[in-house]
Amino acid sequence: MVKEPFALRGWEGMPYAVADYSKGRVARLDEHAFNILSLCNGMVDFETFLIPDIFKEGAAALLKAGVIENCREGLPIKPYQKYKLYPNKYIEAVHWSITGRCNYRCLHCYMSAPDAKYGEFNRKQCLDIIDQLNDCGVMNISITGGEALVRADFFDLVDRMLAYGMNITTVYSNGKLVRPELLDEFDRRRINPEFNLSFDGVGWHDWLRGVPGAEKYALDAFKLCYERGFPTGAEICLHQRNKHTLRESINLLASVGVAHVKTNPASMSGAWVENSGNDNLDLKELFDIYLDYIPHFFEDGAPLSIHLGGFFMAKKGAVQYTLPSVKSDGTEKTGKYCICGHARNVMYISADGRVLPCMSLSGMDVQNDFPLLTEIGIRGCLSDSYYMNFIESTVDEFLAKNSGCAACENKYICTGGCRASALGTLGDLMGPDGAACTFFKGGYAERVMAVAKGYECINYK
Repeated sequence: MVKEPFALRGWEGMPYAVADYSKGRVARLDEHAFNILSLCNGMVDFETFLIPDIFKEGAAALLKAGVIENCREGLPIKPYQKYKLYPNKYIEAVHWSITGRCNYRCLHCYMSAPDAKYGEFNRKQCLDIIDQLNDCGVMNISITGGEALVRADFFDLVDRMLAYGMNITTVYSNGKLVRPELLDEFDRRRINPEFNLSFDGVGWHDWLRGVPGAEKYALDAFKLCYERGFPTGAEICLHQRNKHTLRESINLLASVGVAHVKTNPASMSGAWVENSGNDNLDLKELFDIYLDYIPHFFEDGAPLSIHLGGFFMAKKGAVQYTLPSVKSDGTEKTGKYCICGHARNVMYISADGRVLPCMSLSGMDVQNDFPLLTEIGIRGCLSDSYYMNFIESTVDEFLAKNSGCAACENKYICTGGCRASALGTLGDLMGPDGAACTFFKGGYAERVMAVAKGYECINYK
C-alpha cells in the first residue's frame, strides 16, 4: 500500500504526481508509475496472477524506494492519500504577507509598513485564503509581513495551515517579538520553522530600522532560537553607511548560530524613495564590495552559507560555490525554460491580496498589473490569469521582445537576469537586467571564479 505520508495528486498540466507531506515535496510520475501506485491502495493483492509482471516489478522498485509498504489484507490507505486532481496549475510554495502592519519604522520599507499602507485581512478572510490554498494543493508556506508576529491571531492561522498538513517553512521577523513564550507555542505544535531575521550591519541596524535597541533584539532572538533548536537565517540590506560592516556583520551572525545570510542593496521603492538621500549603492560599487569580501569569507573559514545577491553563493566550509547569475548551461534548450524558476515555483501574496511573482515587486507600480485574490481567488490566479501567463513566460519569449539580449552571447546563460532587478535597474519588468549585464560584461564572473579557485573552492553549477 502507499506509505504515509505519501499521497497521489495531480494538477492541470501535471496529472500524475506523488506528494510527500512530511517534506512538502512533489514528484512527477509517468502514467505507468501512477497506475502502479493507484493499485497500491491496500485492497489489491499483488501476489495474484491477475497482476502483470511488469506491475509487480514496478511495485518492487517502489517498495525499495520506500514509497509503498507491505500491509495486512484489507487495510486501506488513509482518505488523504487517495488521488486528488486539482483543476489549477501547480505551485510549490506560497510566501505570504499576513499583515502590512509593523512595530518598526524602517527607513527602506518597500511596503511602507510603518504607515500600514497595505493594511491586513481580518481573521476570517485569512482563514479563507488558507482554505483556498489547500483547495489548490499548496503544501508549503512561509510567513512574513510587515511584522507577522504583531497579529494577535497568528497561531489561529498557523493552526489552520497545520490542520491541512501544510509545511510552514519559514517565519520572517525583525526579532523583537521572538521570545521564549513564542517558541513554546511552536514546540507545543511540534513544528520547527526557520526564523529569518533582518540584520543590517553592526552599529547601523538601529538607524535603518528606526527603533533604538533593534540590533540587540535581533541578536538576542538569534541566540534564543539557536539555544532552542530553531534554525535561523539572516538578510542584510546594504547601503553607503553600512557597506564597510559586511565582514564584521557576517562573522557576528555566525557566532550566534545563524546558518545562512543573504545580502541585497536597498531597493528604490516604498519609504526608501524619500529616505535614501545619497545612501544608494550603484551596481559597480556593490559588486566591488562583494568581490572584496569574498577573500575574507574564505580567510574567516567560511563560517556560514552566504548568498551575495545575484553575485556569489557559497556553502559553509567553502567547499562549493555557484554564480547565481549563471542560470543555465548556455544551450538552446534553455529557451523553453520559464524565465524565472523561482517565480514559477513560489507565489507571493501581498498584505492587500495582490498575487505577485515575487516580494521584490511590492511597492512598485507594476504590482497593480497583477490580480487580486479577492477578485478572482487563488484558483483563478493559478489558472488563466496575467499572473500565471507571466510566471510561465519562457526565455525565448523574453528574447523575442529584447533584440539586444537576443544578440548577446550570454543569452542562454543569464536568461535575461532577474525580472525585479530589471525593473529596478532599467525600469522595465520584461526588459534586460542591468545587474546581470554588469556582472557578465564587467568581467565579474571570471574575477569571482579566479578568487574562488585560489581558495580551492569548486563551482558546483
